[in-house]
Amino acid sequence: MLRFIIPIVLVFILELYTFFSIRTLTSNKFILIGFWVFTVLVYGIFFYQLTMTQRDNRFNLATGYAIAMLLTLTVPKLFVFAILFIEDIFRFFVGLFNYFQQAGTVSEALPGRRKFISQLALGIAAIPFSGFLYGVFKGRYNYRVIKHTMFFDDLPAAFDGYKLTQISDIHAGSFDNKEKIEYAVDLINEQKSDVILFTGDIVNAVAEEMHPWIDTFKRMKAKDGLYSVLGNHDYGFYAYETKAEIQENHKKIEKVHEAIGFNLLQNDKKTIERNGEKLHILGVENWGSSSHFPKKGSLKQVTENIENGEFNVLLSHDPSHFDYEKMDMPKDKNGKDIIRPTDIVDESNIINFEKKIQLTLAGHTHGMQFGIEIPFLNFKWSPVKYRYPRWAGLYEEAGKYLHVNRGFGVLAFPGRVGIWPEITVIELKKREKVA
Repeated sequence: MLRFIIPIVLVFILELYTFFSIRTLTSNKFILIGFWVFTVLVYGIFFYQLTMTQRDNRFNLATGYAIAMLLTLTVPKLFVFAILFIEDIFRFFVGLFNYFQQAGTVSEALPGRRKFISQLALGIAAIPFSGFLYGVFKGRYNYRVIKHTMFFDDLPAAFDGYKLTQISDIHAGSFDNKEKIEYAVDLINEQKSDVILFTGDIVNAVAEEMHPWIDTFKRMKAKDGLYSVLGNHDYGFYAYETKAEIQENHKKIEKVHEAIGFNLLQNDKKTIERNGEKLHILGVENWGSSSHFPKKGSLKQVTENIENGEFNVLLSHDPSHFDYEKMDMPKDKNGKDIIRPTDIVDESNIINFEKKIQLTLAGHTHGMQFGIEIPFLNFKWSPVKYRYPRWAGLYEEAGKYLHVNRGFGVLAFPGRVGIWPEITVIELKKREKVA
């Protein structure tokens, strides 16, 4: 019971602070009553949609917009609270000093809240409020093409200048604007890459979410084909509980990939040959450090017939596969590891794997759809970095590279603030040897 009471009290304090800041500026009863009516309405819609989602055991777009309304309303109020709370502390000590200095009453000693502070707090709160509104209505479809040129000593000469386009985390169940999606697909085709690679999470929960969008995505074309892997959301665990339902959804997911034109790689590979030289596209099933997601990817299986020294591009949905140190297995009530029959538990991370994987492409994090990026300062920050240290862009360790795509679609919050949807283009170049 206490875990419900504490959040309710904290939310009530947050709303009170915001209300008093508004009351400092106006005494209009319609505005003050309207504040509470609108606040209660937003919280009511959110909890109603959350209940519906839990009842149906499936996330829907209506719940996403309820989350967006709540965040757009609540996050700016945190700024109001922070500013006014600091002022209240200052007022308390000033009042205490005046009380003992002047030996007056508390009401006389304690200075009133300054109108300027309330204006300042509400003005600053308007910035995140505007940001969230933009993120929902514009930011989620603000597609950016991010290009990288990467140099490798061991790239076969025949693949010098080879171009890869990566997209990730489509999450078709969150789409609601066909024109914008068609624009993004055209943008993908405009890159004229040799191959298009998709790194998982084609839906939020069920295969049917992608059905209205198959004709749009099947327009994607690349000379050497389209290749894909599964993400944690593609296995049906978020919508179904029985093994039969999960397997049926899996079959439907496979058909969706086939209908689009993807070659779905499930611990499998595709070898592309040019002038007698090879480049391997490897695709593993989902594997990451979290205990909440399936661990079905196998590096051993996907590299079984690959010789050391050959060039490999790996598709692995979860970036934690690159460098995890200790598997976070789920525990039973006695503290023992729970190993699902499908879990593969004898995996090395990609960095330490016995065969060299030069480039790994991942997604999964979405950059949390919220953060700050200043490219010319090479600065980026998102709260997701505290869960996934490698959360967006290029990383290198031990001569092996990881690229984490910021995602094509959205999940839960139907918007993006500062972290825009990404289409990645990577050009592979052979590094010239210095004489």
